[in-house]
Amino acid sequence: MKLIISGGTGFVATELIRQSLNNPRITSVLALARRPVDVPQNLGPKSDSGKLKSVVVQDFDRYPEEVKKQLEGADACIWTLAITPTKSRNMPWDVVKRVCQDYTMSGLEAIFDARGTGKSTPFRFLYMSGIAAERDQTKTPRFMAQYSLMRGETENQVLNFAASHPEQIDASVAKPGLILQPGSMLHWLRATVLWWMASVPSISVVEISAAMLDQVLDGFEKDPLMNDDLVRIGRKALSDNRN
Repeated sequence: MKLIISGGTGFVATELIRQSLNNPRITSVLALARRPVDVPQNLGPKSDSGKLKSVVVQDFDRYPEEVKKQLEGADACIWTLAITPTKSRNMPWDVVKRVCQDYTMSGLEAIFDARGTGKSTPFRFLYMSGIAAERDQTKTPRFMAQYSLMRGETENQVLNFAASHPEQIDASVAKPGLILQPGSMLHWLRATVLWWMASVPSISVVEISAAMLDQVLDGFEKDPLMNDDLVRIGRKALSDNRN
């Protein structure tokens, strides 16, 4: 499988790359980012760092032909590029929306166009959103309503684009809660507070990465993939990989 991972320098993307390099079913990993993406640390003994190709994208609204050339023949994409709710509070809204929504759709369309028609299987696109994103645009979410509605609208746009190409694209949305770094006391404390105050669930970055890779490799179980689904799928995938 030739896999594209957007936001290649990010927290989740780094773990996705690490696990991908250790997965023999993934033959090529293209990491999209504004700056070069390095090989992650702590690779397993069977990892193949030569599978990683860093693709620098200066503007995620536009994809030059030399970038599209590198995206040709991709089998799947996990789109992680976004601005988190916390960071969005201190940024202009037009920037937040452009990064979270416009970049997503520009990327999906560019990758789809670059893929070509030589593949016999549909292209799989997994959009990583969040548990609070609201697809129903008539509702008013309790938590950061403008942000939650925008992320939900982006989910709708991704799914509508896939529905307009039913034989060529399969799409789903991953909607995790708080994503934790294993062993981080700060993350654990924050997860505990959010659970008790707002019933926000959590998942480790290792589990969500394993779950998303499982889904693009073997096909989407459902849409959306909620936090409980991701924990279950991720733990099973990690267990199977150990055996």
